[in-house]
Amino acid sequence: MPGAAKEVRRFTFDTRESESPLTYEAGDALGIRPVNSRRLVTEWLEVTGTHGSTPVEVAGIGEMPFEEALLRYLDITRITSDLLRFVGERTRDGRELRKLLRPDNKGELARWSWGRQSVDVVSDHPVRASAREWARVFSRLRPRLYSISSSPLVDPHLVALTVSVVRYENPGGRPRGGVCSSFLADAGPGARVPVFVQRSPHFRPPADATTPMVMVGPGTGVAPFVGFLEERRALGHRAPNWLFFGDQHRATDFSYERELTALLDDGTLSRLDTAFSRDQRTKVYVQDRMREHGPELWHWLQGGARFYVCGDASRMAKDVDRALRDIAVAHGGLGEAEAAAHVRQLAADKRYVRDVY
Repeated sequence: MPGAAKEVRRFTFDTRESESPLTYEAGDALGIRPVNSRRLVTEWLEVTGTHGSTPVEVAGIGEMPFEEALLRYLDITRITSDLLRFVGERTRDGRELRKLLRPDNKGELARWSWGRQSVDVVSDHPVRASAREWARVFSRLRPRLYSISSSPLVDPHLVALTVSVVRYENPGGRPRGGVCSSFLADAGPGARVPVFVQRSPHFRPPADATTPMVMVGPGTGVAPFVGFLEERRALGHRAPNWLFFGDQHRATDFSYERELTALLDDGTLSRLDTAFSRDQRTKVYVQDRMREHGPELWHWLQGGARFYVCGDASRMAKDVDRALRDIAVAHGGLGEAEAAAHVRQLAADKRYVRDVY
């Protein structure tokens, strides 16, 4: 949206011309096999002084020109310990890099790496090595997985993703981007993209038409729940559905506002509670909204509701888990240990399911 600090896009893939049939279920993930930016490949060749036509060996693939290997098969963005070690042993000022590799320096390494890609390391610490040597340093470029934000019951040939596009500048002001998100964002309409389905058999909307559903999906974590709600509407399931959504600003970051409003209007979505953290002096998050509505949320869970979480694993999912235990204490009359055991049992019974990353 205009004025948004983040670039979030919905990409829709038409699978009708796929070489093999592609089928999925709501809750599955779509794997994308990206290629690197040609601009970044050119920069790598310039910084290392290597020739793109030089033949190199890529493990498991075979021999090919170095430029093709950089473009399609090698991870040339991530700063790895192998890269730091390789450059640190060959550059004149390698002491800094070797220091970053010490086991007691992980925090400093993370801070130093922030905003940098591997080409920035070599640009700041010049090294002369052959294309074959560089090809052995890089790891393989891996596919990226994104939660599918559609239901095949709406159209079995269309698969939608909700992606936060990563773009930033390195410390020197050069543009950088996420490998897969920028690959998708910069691909033109009609571009062919290699994809596959990653099954998530335990992350599914309730099969029982009478089972209530509570979903917590801030930011792009809302993606699978759009598919869940589309599916329940297509099936005619009338059980109540409750969504907690959050982001920074309502005006610019309310993903799927129009669709969610329509789902509220037609009764598919029973409740929508939002938390826009930067719209007031005190930051408010989805876990805060959960606590605000703790009595009713506990009532839903006691009534058999399934509880789903999608999004950031490092902070959000942990905070939501903590809030769930707090609600069990405050409104279920459980002790701390009993609440923790209760939440673990919900997970064991597949009534508390997470898709976190």
